[in-house]
Amino acid sequence: MRLLNRPALLAVAGALLAAGAIGTTPPATAATSAAPHPVTANAKVVPVQQTGPADKRFNLVVLGDGYTAGDMPGFRADVDKHINVLWSMEPFASYRSYVNVWAVEVPSAESGVDCDPGLDAPRRDTPLDMGFWGGCNPASVQRLLSIDSTAATALADLVPGSKSSNRQIVGLANSATYGGAGGTFATASGGNALSSLITPHEIGHSLGKLQDEYDYYARGVPGGVYEGGEPSSAHHTLLTEDQMRAEQRKWWRWLGERSDSGGFIGRHEGGMYQTKGVWRPSKHSMMKTLGYAFDQVEREIMTQAISAKVDLVQGHTPNDAVIGDDRTVWVDTLHPVGGELDTVWRLDGRKVDGTAGRRSLDLRRLGLSEGRRHTVTATVFDPTPFVRDPKIRASAALTRTVTWTVDASVTTPAGPLSAAPEFTGHTGTGAPVGADSVVYADTTHPAGGEAPQVRWTLDGRPVPNPGNDRDLDLGELPLRGGSHTLKARIAGTDRTLAWTVDATPATAAYELSEPLRTVRRPGKPVEYVYDGPFTMKLTAHDDQDGYVVMQFRVDGDGWYTYFGWPTDANAPFLFTPGGTVIDDLVYGKLGTPRVVPWDDATPEYGSHTVEYRTIDSAGNVGPAKAFRATLVPPGQ
Repeated sequence: MRLLNRPALLAVAGALLAAGAIGTTPPATAATSAAPHPVTANAKVVPVQQTGPADKRFNLVVLGDGYTAGDMPGFRADVDKHINVLWSMEPFASYRSYVNVWAVEVPSAESGVDCDPGLDAPRRDTPLDMGFWGGCNPASVQRLLSIDSTAATALADLVPGSKSSNRQIVGLANSATYGGAGGTFATASGGNALSSLITPHEIGHSLGKLQDEYDYYARGVPGGVYEGGEPSSAHHTLLTEDQMRAEQRKWWRWLGERSDSGGFIGRHEGGMYQTKGVWRPSKHSMMKTLGYAFDQVEREIMTQAISAKVDLVQGHTPNDAVIGDDRTVWVDTLHPVGGELDTVWRLDGRKVDGTAGRRSLDLRRLGLSEGRRHTVTATVFDPTPFVRDPKIRASAALTRTVTWTVDASVTTPAGPLSAAPEFTGHTGTGAPVGADSVVYADTTHPAGGEAPQVRWTLDGRPVPNPGNDRDLDLGELPLRGGSHTLKARIAGTDRTLAWTVDATPATAAYELSEPLRTVRRPGKPVEYVYDGPFTMKLTAHDDQDGYVVMQFRVDGDGWYTYFGWPTDANAPFLFTPGGTVIDDLVYGKLGTPRVVPWDDATPEYGSHTVEYRTIDSAGNVGPAKAFRATLVPPGQ
């Protein structure tokens, strides 16, 4: 799905495609006038998640349109859902600490947006002039949700430090109608069952430059045969698996692995709006089917794209002049939630023993002799398993090096006495952290001598944390449910931070339509027998605030985000032998998933395992539970 900004919509009436979006346009620019845009007069910027200064983070700016002052609680709930669905998906789950989230609240004079759901629906007075049908254009399509790009830019500019190069704008319309678009901006209806799944797909386009993997251009019409050369897209190819391996091209490093989105990474025909003649890595993934994860190929690209928006090194000892060996040099780094960054220190190209992972180096311990200059480097890199391409791993997105020139004959000038050490940055303390999170605490740095150490305790007991003492990986601790108190203290001081650790995942329950019979066997999941369609409603409970994402999968396929039913978020999900066609897409085929009407619709009778789980707002993934559904032909 791609976004066309409203002024460009009339030129693209014929480009009606896929899952609700169209074409692409050059990035919109803010108005050049010094006068503020009128839309900003009553706007309020609300920090939803603030992990650092805006100029040092990737900023997700969510704008609401068609929400009156009385509707604003609904906007906040929609933002909470959209953001928590995003955090449930990798690589956003692991790198959410790289992202600031801002909600811009602008009360509308009227509730709703233009031409919703039809062209005969009234126009509404709203700040961002959002509208279906590409802005009420009869030559467009109903699901194309436009936005006034100038007004959207003006609102996003209210976030200090935010600019087009370090942000993504998402416009949410106060509507339950399916619709959205993406590209320079992303749009989605705030209250539709599927709308929170549009947002990560659109960010895949705009941030990762990922292509659609649809095998159709217009819904309900199979694509043709691809006739071009080898696609520039990283996740489309004409090569066979043997050719990919032999030539070490495209996704050869991932071939044969179980896909995060279901099935195996291989060569699946269809993509780039064509049914034949071009291949993609997975049977279904986020860029083909809303609800599934990014597969490993897409995830690697998105990991680089997110990381490229920030600098792994957030600060360091000044290196613009030769320094003496009578001081400690240091680097401050970012802190992924999903794992620690690593740091390697080198003296004249050779690793310095005993410094693995540390963020500071006492030069006095190197025993440097006078009479020559030395080069000291700190290389910060991300060891994430999400990346296998050496070029990506070595890129500035995932590897940064700081260099100092050191001369033992140089003496650090005497300066003011160092102030007492303080915390300078840390994981937010306002909400619980998940049991698998990496929590961090950075400190000030003295001009000379040892850097202050950070000591950690959990429920009052010391936690060993050798190496990099600024990060603590909770996933390495034996947390078994419950709520815990984590503290970080600067050694030798009373400076302390405290967090609540939520080690209890949310729980889920299912409710099924009445079966023919129920079978219970000791040590086995409950089995429900049906001779036709049946429904499943999932509900979640958590003892903490925040939207809980529910997922299910059938017969070990990819985890699929539960959204109710495409036409009603409150309706249960419907399983049928061949699937149900809605707006020329197919939902709920029991057995092998079916996405489009021309996929194999052969009923798969017999027994199937349905698993379900939760992901709460702290990032805890609940253990999967299961039941069995047995489908028998009617009359048997």
